[in-house]
Amino acid sequence: MVDPIVRPPADNGRAARADALDRVLAHAPFLSMLAKQQADLATCFVDAGTPAALARCRRIEDVGTCDGAAMMAMLRYRRADLALVLALADLAGEHDLTQTVHALSDFADEACDAALAAAFAERAPGEAVGGFAVVALGKLGSRELNYSSDIDPILLFDPATLPRRARDEPGEAAVRMARRWMEILSARTGDGHVLRVDLRLRPSPEVTPIILPVEACISYYESQALAWEQAAFIRSRASAGDRALGGYFLQAIQPFIWRRSMDFGQLRRIADITNRIRGHYADGQTFGPGFDLKRGRGGIREVEFFAQVQQLIHGGRNPALRLTDTREALAALADAGHVERQVAAMLSRHLETLRAIEHRLQMVADQQTHELPATAEGLANVAGLHGLPDGDALLTLLRPCVDDVGAQFDTLVGFGVATDKDRWPSDSMLSAERARTAGFADGEAVSRRIEEWRGGGLRVLRSAAAREALEDALPALIAALGKASRPDEALSRFDGLVAGLPSAINFFNLLAARPQLLATLVAVLTLAPALANDLANRAELIEGLIDASVFNEAASRTVLASRMAAAPADDYEQTLDHVRRVVGEHRFALGVQLVEGTCDPLTVSRGYADIADAAVDRLTAATVAEFERQHGQVPGSELLILALGRYGGRALTHASDLDLILLFTGNQMAESDGRRPLNASTYFNRLGQRVVAALSVPTAAGRLYEVDVRLRPQGNQGPLVAAIDAFERYQREDAWTWEHMALTRARPVYGSPEAQAALQRIIDEVLTTPREHGRLIADISKMRRDMARHKPPKGPLDVKLIPGGLVDCEFAIHATQLDHCTGFDPRLNVAVQKLTDAGLCPKEVRPAMDLMGRMLVSLRLMAPDGTLAEDKETQARIAHVCGFVLGEREGSSGDWPALLAAYDEARQTVGGWWDSIRDDEGAGDNAE
Repeated sequence: MVDPIVRPPADNGRAARADALDRVLAHAPFLSMLAKQQADLATCFVDAGTPAALARCRRIEDVGTCDGAAMMAMLRYRRADLALVLALADLAGEHDLTQTVHALSDFADEACDAALAAAFAERAPGEAVGGFAVVALGKLGSRELNYSSDIDPILLFDPATLPRRARDEPGEAAVRMARRWMEILSARTGDGHVLRVDLRLRPSPEVTPIILPVEACISYYESQALAWEQAAFIRSRASAGDRALGGYFLQAIQPFIWRRSMDFGQLRRIADITNRIRGHYADGQTFGPGFDLKRGRGGIREVEFFAQVQQLIHGGRNPALRLTDTREALAALADAGHVERQVAAMLSRHLETLRAIEHRLQMVADQQTHELPATAEGLANVAGLHGLPDGDALLTLLRPCVDDVGAQFDTLVGFGVATDKDRWPSDSMLSAERARTAGFADGEAVSRRIEEWRGGGLRVLRSAAAREALEDALPALIAALGKASRPDEALSRFDGLVAGLPSAINFFNLLAARPQLLATLVAVLTLAPALANDLANRAELIEGLIDASVFNEAASRTVLASRMAAAPADDYEQTLDHVRRVVGEHRFALGVQLVEGTCDPLTVSRGYADIADAAVDRLTAATVAEFERQHGQVPGSELLILALGRYGGRALTHASDLDLILLFTGNQMAESDGRRPLNASTYFNRLGQRVVAALSVPTAAGRLYEVDVRLRPQGNQGPLVAAIDAFERYQREDAWTWEHMALTRARPVYGSPEAQAALQRIIDEVLTTPREHGRLIADISKMRRDMARHKPPKGPLDVKLIPGGLVDCEFAIHATQLDHCTGFDPRLNVAVQKLTDAGLCPKEVRPAMDLMGRMLVSLRLMAPDGTLAEDKETQARIAHVCGFVLGEREGSSGDWPALLAAYDEARQTVGGWWDSIRDDEGAGDNAE
């Protein structure tokens, strides 16, 4: 027979296209038939390339110009043309996987719309398509359609807007239209078919019609849907028909798809389905001839499921992960830190290879197959189509993909149920012995505690499902708690945590599923009593550990302000509770980062201050607004807040209180303009009391901050809120030296920009006023001696009060600043650097101060009493977070002796500087 295809002379691009055509003619009977039927199209491809060939493909005419039979023919002609050109473009390397699957998916959308228009033209002549939506799931939902794939839509209709004949009932009319739509697409004629349509993914397909009312469908997914259906909707979109209706449906079921608190039992049930698929397709599990590229171990479905599991876990709290395309989802998961970048890249690369060979299988005979040929001859044919020499080369190409994907899929641990040999013993003696082996001194007490849990002693463990989840988690849980430095204490705190949970099923499921989460939880319970108490009081904080959001970079003040502003502006009590919840979440996150050593303690310290800034701003503004509803405003006046101490210096610890001075501007004799007017002084002092209460009084959401206002002018003897003029006069004429020292760390945190700038000018002028050297140093030295007598250090790790510690460093900085009228900045690290640059401070002081600052932040959280005794675990953890690590291995233990040595050296540095500044009278009074 004469070859009808004329091949022009080839350049490099033409050579590749000609080679692709040769492989089609030799190895793909279906495509070979199309190439001979459409010889001009094949020649156009080889001669001019993919874009020209695609432009030449036959098109779908307006449905108004043809009947259903003509539409069926046109769709099949276009499908045949595209099948040929897209296959050739793929084989020639002119289309990558993304271009291929997008083109196939776009044609499917086009065909669905055209078929639906034809069905409407027959059943409701003259009516536009409306009230009938095609919601695509699976590969069409993600625009990743196979070369010869069926489509898996859910069909929905709106009885109120679906066009129909007057005598038709809406449901009956919808079913008839749906059947005609399916026939136009799926019926096999002499011209072939367009798309195979599988409607079995709809709710209860064995008893429901092929198209469902949209509201009934929403109700189903809100109340009755199964585990696999949640995963199916990750890849979903309104792909044809009434897209607004389809979009409405998908928006309505978002809470079903993306749950803020992921149910790990749900994930396990999804994994069970995958395991059953492995078992059902057992013949295709062994790699080699006959291997199932889609369902086999290490196949396409396992890449997809790997991404979907991570999306289900984290997507409820991070909308950026709600992507339908598998490779895009893997990239987003890597960007968010939930999957290692090299793992995401490897899975995406292997997915592309597996999908490419899957396409070759389907190109041979236009069959929806995913299995490698079982015969050597068939395998060699597919290899030849791909451009490989033989079947062995094809298997060599695929084996690394399958091995890597299978191994990575198997890391999704914890979704199976523990075997009997893995379970915790039910015999009390064996249970006690195993607890002692795990590290508990009193094994019998642990055994009794476990029996209480098993017996439903805690409310949340009274259901069979909760106790089953407990059994799965028990072995790893007790082993992890037993490794703690104080295992009995850790167990007791864990018991308190569980007692406060609203439900324990998901909690124990996730502990079994996430070993790293369990390790972090035990570290929190063991090393950070304050965080353990937070968890016990607010069980929802566990969600941040579940999705690892606690390890995200600290939120900016802009983000914090936005989150705190989410409460209703007109509900003051809700605002108080909401801000406390937001503060609690972010402070807990920073604390966990500190315990885990993922963030520099000095960065954590600044983060605590940023949280406080946002809270002070939001709660003060809300309190002012609430107060003004009754008392109006004082014309020309406003409230100002000045932060001092560690808060002013943006260097808070987990336990820090807020040192504040409250001021007001304007005329003290003015009166407010509300329905209950007050004079300015009374107005702002009452407002100040409410602001302090808003920041400090416990509510249903817990406590916020301790607030200290004793640094105000005249201390407790003076008014809570002073006029800014009185504040300026006091600072210039009556303030003590220690009050000017405090002013060096002052920072306006609330008020209009103009008022804050005016206040800052007053502070700058006061601080830069020249002082008599001898009196200044004498005053400061006496203050330090008095402090040493009345507030001695609690022990050798009291890095704040110990000689050569942070207080000595602060006194030396402030004495130098006030003496030389320079180097002022509320942030001590910036201030000491300015003094160093000016030659007024030894260069060794800055690193010494930073080291002790890191120790203070760490100790306040992990050893709040200032003593560590023989607590080796906490010692090592504090050394680690302060940067002293044994060796360079990841996860290496902290080097406590090295930290202590550096601490001693830092104290000597600071102590030497302070000794060079203080007066001789106190030279020996402050010695160790």
